[in-house]
Amino acid sequence: MAPRCVDQEFLALERELTVLLRRARANQGEMAREVHPDLEPAAYGLLIRLDEQGGQRATELAAYIGVGKATMSRQLRALEDLGLIAREPDPADGRAWLVTLTDEGRGRVGQVREARRARYVSQLAHWDRREVAELARLLHELNGIAEK
Repeated sequence: MAPRCVDQEFLALERELTVLLRRARANQGEMAREVHPDLEPAAYGLLIRLDEQGGQRATELAAYIGVGKATMSRQLRALEDLGLIAREPDPADGRAWLVTLTDEGRGRVGQVREARRARYVSQLAHWDRREVAELARLLHELNGIAEK
């Protein structure tokens, strides 16, 4: 059955998102290796979250990333072994632990994020800044819908 004409925009959206996500996965692996050669690509997002939000409980990170406790524990253990994160008591609840970036982790993530930002600036130099802001706004809105 041929798609209705009305659906062409959504088929184009699907196609472009598929390309974007494929490239994003490849870039995530590259950025993870730049942080540390032994870093799993999936763990890169955890480091970004900690860089932006500060200390978080493992359960908060698992919910944000969308993985189970066992997967989160394994990823956090690997990051801790690499010296990129540390666990410290939660001042609000002495029974809980917060995961934070170490100085080494913060420095490495910062270098990679700055290099990535510079690439975006270079690649999108011909775009008006308002277009970049609009793209960021629309992606933020799309991500918000996906979280629900």
